[in-house]
Amino acid sequence: MNIHEYQGKEILKKYGVTVPLGKVAFTVDEAVEAAKELNSPVTVVKAQIHAGGRGKAGGVKVAKSLDEVRTYAGEILGKVLVTHQTGPEGKEVKRLLIEQGCNIKKEFYVGVVVDRATGRVVMMASEEGGTEIEEVAAKTPEKIYKEVIDPAVGLMPFQARKLAFAINIPSELVNKAVKFMMGLYNAFVEKDCSIAEINPLVVTEEGDVMALDAKLNFDSNALFRHKDILELRDLDEEDPKEIEASKFDLSYIALDGNIGCMVNGAGLAMATMDIIKFYGGEPANFLDVGGGATTEKVTEAFKIILADEKVKGIFVNIFGGIMRCDVIASGVVEAAKQVGLDRPLVVRLEGTNVELGKKILKESGLNIVSAESMADGAEKIVQLVK
Repeated sequence: MNIHEYQGKEILKKYGVTVPLGKVAFTVDEAVEAAKELNSPVTVVKAQIHAGGRGKAGGVKVAKSLDEVRTYAGEILGKVLVTHQTGPEGKEVKRLLIEQGCNIKKEFYVGVVVDRATGRVVMMASEEGGTEIEEVAAKTPEKIYKEVIDPAVGLMPFQARKLAFAINIPSELVNKAVKFMMGLYNAFVEKDCSIAEINPLVVTEEGDVMALDAKLNFDSNALFRHKDILELRDLDEEDPKEIEASKFDLSYIALDGNIGCMVNGAGLAMATMDIIKFYGGEPANFLDVGGGATTEKVTEAFKIILADEKVKGIFVNIFGGIMRCDVIASGVVEAAKQVGLDRPLVVRLEGTNVELGKKILKESGLNIVSAESMADGAEKIVQLVK
């Protein structure tokens, strides 16, 4: 789960991480009122969307008067920002962060991630703050320094100090940088983050070490432990189909293709998308109905796929181990009748109760194309869509 920058900063403040003073605003008048309260000679007006690259897309403006705050807030609110992370459709700005300006001396990068190679949390730091870390990793990987953290003891002060010296934090500010990094790590662990990224971390002319931006993502599987984090969820930033899927415990991710996929098991779902691509098609989604799906769950999954206007055909690919093929078949028939199926449907069933499942489909009276194998099904749906 993602949250907005201003929400991330509020969390980090509780862990001793220094952030600029700021207030969220949902209207132009609220933005001006927030700027008045901050009473800063320079005010930053920042679009709040779940994506990076906002500055390059015109979503961050520096205002030197209340009139400029009003102008910039009016320009940004309601604007659709297109960044490298939003995709070509962009995201509409519905809220702003109004923040005091900073007297920036130097920008850095600090991030905390889970490293699959070591199976541990890693803190990364770089002197190349303000640019995408992916760009730094691709062009100058030697400028990224890492500390692997032992989960038994957590981030040690000497590790934070090593990182601070490595990225050339001014020596008089190293202790503040260490405190900053320790706070960031503690927030990451205690709040079950999947990523905590500060880009840029800045040192100011006044001698502060501060998070000028903050990106926190959370492990959705741990949200039951964090009701406070769950309350920060902004449904406007999420795909309505993905929201609906989450209500029924379905793993659904919308993609750009036109062939809807309904599969049980994440590995099989990935393989299904691959084989559709192999035969020249484009998957419209990743959808794993799980091992213990009911008829109701399958019906809802079907409705979610059909709610995507781009979908021109559907491929149901089920291996019935825990999942029974007759349950899937009943769900497919029920859903097709409820929504009025008007697009090609190819179904491949294999496993528990497969013959019963095929019988249910055959006797449904619906125009369902049966497939003998995954490859056969993929080839058929691609041809039918074309």
